[in-house]
Amino acid sequence: MTTVDPTPTSLPAALAEPTVPVRRGWIALLAAANLGVWMAFFTPIQVLLPQQVERIAPADKETMLAVVTGLGALAAVLANPLAGALSDRTAPRLAGRAFGRRHVWTAGGAVLGALALVLLAQQRTVLGVAVGWVAAQVCFNAMLASLTAAVPDRVPVAQRGGVSGWVGIPQALGLVLGVVLVTAVVTGNAAGYAAVALAVLVLALPFALLTTDDPLPPAHRPPLRGLFASMWVSPRRHPDFGWAWITRFLVQLGNALGTLYLLYFLTDQVRLADPEGGLLVLILLYTTGLAATAVVAGRLSDRSGRRKVFVIASGGVMAVAALLLAVAPVWPVAVGAALLLGAGYGVYLSVDAALITQVLPRATDRAKDLGVINIANSAPQVLGPAISAPIVVHLGGYPALYAVTAAVTVLGSVLVLKIRSVP
Repeated sequence: MTTVDPTPTSLPAALAEPTVPVRRGWIALLAAANLGVWMAFFTPIQVLLPQQVERIAPADKETMLAVVTGLGALAAVLANPLAGALSDRTAPRLAGRAFGRRHVWTAGGAVLGALALVLLAQQRTVLGVAVGWVAAQVCFNAMLASLTAAVPDRVPVAQRGGVSGWVGIPQALGLVLGVVLVTAVVTGNAAGYAAVALAVLVLALPFALLTTDDPLPPAHRPPLRGLFASMWVSPRRHPDFGWAWITRFLVQLGNALGTLYLLYFLTDQVRLADPEGGLLVLILLYTTGLAATAVVAGRLSDRSGRRKVFVIASGGVMAVAALLLAVAPVWPVAVGAALLLGAGYGVYLSVDAALITQVLPRATDRAKDLGVINIANSAPQVLGPAISAPIVVHLGGYPALYAVTAAVTVLGSVLVLKIRSVP
């Protein structure tokens, strides 16, 4: 469970465990901000970066895309917990008025990230693309660190599953809307990047400007001196946090293995006549499955007080979807697998997010600790390309890739049983 440091006085609102349920308007604004940041993450990875890299280096597109996305993910691994730790320590003041510690990171990350996407669109070398994508990843991960902390900052435990479901849906919806935006609404790679940049600003800034962000009194600010040392959360002292990290890492590694080359899978293995159109169909089906289960599973988990059984079940469903792609890489099977994968991931997304907020070590370090958890989201994007590329090129192709995806996903979901403090 989340713990706080004992103090002789009552905790300020920024650190106290929330007890008042959040309203629908707040949830909607947070979901919109998450929609913006996930559009910025996924649309380039699924469509814009593959197109750009293929135009620059068509003969080595798989390897070069792996390099670009791997470097971006490495930047995310470093930026997310660092931005979270800084946000835990942020206490801005203007004209004698204290401001909250999160929204400055949300707004700043959105503005600078949008600028990075516009600059990325102008690159004509693989090196330029890599540098531009790293810059975008740093900015959007700073934004994500502050948004992720909003749930434990303001949502009571008994409401977190349902809220996490609503906040999780934008992960898939952002990809759908992003793909539609860059394939059907605007044409051209540069226009696609610009459209995503504008969407981030429109969707994210209202949450930063219109919702409450409790200020952190200077007396409760963690010291900067121990910032880097604080990045290490001892699994011996906090074993449930350690197991939560491992389970998240393995499930997200499975996700990275299964999705990185999806466009190339439809092109080279399924041999679909219109692979970009097929990718959009699969993403729509995936999103439908996710939206159908995320909030429902989150609320059921809230009402029952149980988290682990939902995580295990979701891993099994996702593994079955991956195995279908491994044994029958044809279009009708891909359609069914996309729907099944979305349904499983929807359950996982909402319930695991709620579970993780219940094993955070300290209230003073919520954003930093969630940033450490987010390494488990980003690190697989580094390892995923390094593992996927040799499997596809040398070790069995796409059937082998999706078989490995299934095995890793099952292992990650079953290890949730190691967590003791959450039922």
